Amino acid sequence: MKDISKNKSWRTAVREYLHPPVVGVFFMGISSGFPLTLLLSSLGYWLIDEGVSKATIGLLTLALLPYSLKFVWAPALDSLALPIIGRLLGRRRAWLILVQAGLALAIIGLAMTSPGSHPVVFGLMAMAVSFMSASQDLVVDAYRIEILKEEEMPAGAAMTQFGYRVGNLIAGVMTLKLADWYGWEIAYLSMPLLLLFGLVPVLIFGEPARRGQQLVAQEHEAITKRMSTGSPTPEIFRKLVENIYMAVIVPFREFIRRRGWWVILLFILLLKVGDSMAAVMTAPLIGDLGFSKDEIIWANKTVGFIAVLLGAFYGGVILNRLGTYRGLMVAAILMMVTNLGFALLAEVGHNVDLLVMTIGFENFATGMGGTIAIAYLSGLCNMAYTVTQYALLSAFASLGRLFIGSPSGFMQESIGYTDFFLLTTLAAIPGIILLMMMKRMGYVSDDLTFTGK
Repeated sequence: MKDISKNKSWRTAVREYLHPPVVGVFFMGISSGFPLTLLLSSLGYWLIDEGVSKATIGLLTLALLPYSLKFVWAPALDSLALPIIGRLLGRRRAWLILVQAGLALAIIGLAMTSPGSHPVVFGLMAMAVSFMSASQDLVVDAYRIEILKEEEMPAGAAMTQFGYRVGNLIAGVMTLKLADWYGWEIAYLSMPLLLLFGLVPVLIFGEPARRGQQLVAQEHEAITKRMSTGSPTPEIFRKLVENIYMAVIVPFREFIRRRGWWVILLFILLLKVGDSMAAVMTAPLIGDLGFSKDEIIWANKTVGFIAVLLGAFYGGVILNRLGTYRGLMVAAILMMVTNLGFALLAEVGHNVDLLVMTIGFENFATGMGGTIAIAYLSGLCNMAYTVTQYALLSAFASLGRLFIGSPSGFMQESIGYTDFFLLTTLAAIPGIILLMMMKRMGYVSDDLTFTGK
């Protein structure tokens, strides 16, 4: 594999953030980030203004389900070419335009539906926004991986986080301000304009080169030959089997044929286990310690926001400069150590300075870990099946964090905050040990190298 980090200076690593495709990834991140804010944050304020019950508000969180299930339809976006527009613009750009058009229509439909009068229709429109937003994420992730050079991957991963967070911020502030001035309908009707941030760079940089097509051709030839032997089958059935095989089975099989694939999946599961457990109990700890809303806003929304951006930036620089193994190790250790800050906060009690330091350090580590994890998962994808494999890997990571984090409340109630956060610190150790074992077994490199082809 190609070594793209050896002898690279810190200045060179930082300069890669200015490469045009990397800057384009930042704007695409804005387009990806803002719909989630519309569904998670702004929607709640709207529903409260409309007098919707808390029970209904809780049920509407089910609208976020497509974000966790997007790997189900990822193979279709990976393998199917759109007619006419696909030939004119290319596979990735055609899908992005179609999905963004659907997302814009879904947001407009949501804006024009009354949550108080028609809660079921409103919930379905919110689900449509979620589905289209998750589909946009699939296409944007694939485009980012395919358009960037290998040496630009770390900076691109950081810029993805930058853009996503900025998109969250813009949508959160704009919807509240516009709703205050003109009402919620106008606030949401203005949001599709943010899709231009993702569309314009794609139109400028063009369709990424299709790589890995030799593998696709070989697999297609093999399944065609297999289906043609034996008793004759109807044409429509043969085509259906071939499409399912090429879109679903081949990407999965390609990954599990790699040496040590199950070790890599186990590491993805364990990388953020302690961080995920701690994240669930952070808000309850801060609330129980009696911090005011202004203190929480200052620590989390101001200092924390700046810290996560700085962490994302330095994550790209460190990964580019130190390589995959050392970058992952730095991120894993930092995310482990930050949990000790919450254990200390639980012991000290209400202390604003310590809260700011703890939240700032934790967000810095989260930003750094996010950048390095995105780059690592991107590098594991075979370029022939970018959408499908990235969706599967990221879904595996998120579902793992969901199941691991879910019993955190029961553990905290049993042992208290201090011991709980000490336990989350220890929970990060297996991931670090496994990373060292992966280094010894040759599954991760000192250099910035990529498993996918």
